[in-house]
Amino acid sequence: MSKKTFPILMIPVAIAVAGIYLYFTQGSGKSAARTVQVIDWIRNPASFSSLMMTSGSKCAGAPFIFPTNGMVGYIWDDSFRPGHRHSGLDIFGGTDVGVTPVVAAYSGYLTRQADWISTVIIRVPEDPLEPSRQIWVYYTHMADPNGNSFVSPEFPQGTKEVFVEAGTFLGYQGNYSGDPANPVGVHLHISVVKDDGFGNFLNELEIKNTYDPSPYFGMPLNANENKDSIPVCE
Repeated sequence: MSKKTFPILMIPVAIAVAGIYLYFTQGSGKSAARTVQVIDWIRNPASFSSLMMTSGSKCAGAPFIFPTNGMVGYIWDDSFRPGHRHSGLDIFGGTDVGVTPVVAAYSGYLTRQADWISTVIIRVPEDPLEPSRQIWVYYTHMADPNGNSFVSPEFPQGTKEVFVEAGTFLGYQGNYSGDPANPVGVHLHISVVKDDGFGNFLNELEIKNTYDPSPYFGMPLNANENKDSIPVCE
């Protein structure tokens, strides 16, 4: 590799790091400690292999399998800017877009609304932690900045209530944000969403409409309890 080639190859990494830093540090700084670790991971994933979770693995006693390869960079109730409360967890694969597969964490009925580019949601009729209630598991960012989708072609836009087993391939990690000029870092965002009591999912963007995912994955995924460390199996 020539001296000229090396700086050119480093440009995409530098852009990704800058994007992560700007996107996740505008505001309260509550997530600052994890942001440093996310940036280090993106720069050199191999140096932090002990923090990497493996797709399909399961922490002891947890009902959900891990949905993708990567490091859990941000967790439930982290905050990136004033007034913001993160509603799920972000898993960074440490790869380029469209490379790291995403699978279903739990069996259920998959829907992809007609206008969803990078997103699917899976209805779980019986919450494994509380069978009397229904929950929904939301997966997003599976597209590139320009909206080229990485969702599996098995689930085209407009898909409704298709049963999938845990481990079913859903797509690949991407960095779609809805704004081509401001992509997020390559990752999967996943959250456990409440039902409205009438068989519909609530707005995932509001944390009050989601559950703490910690007991579903058997990991410390609540930022009120896990202040600054990267979660791994307990």
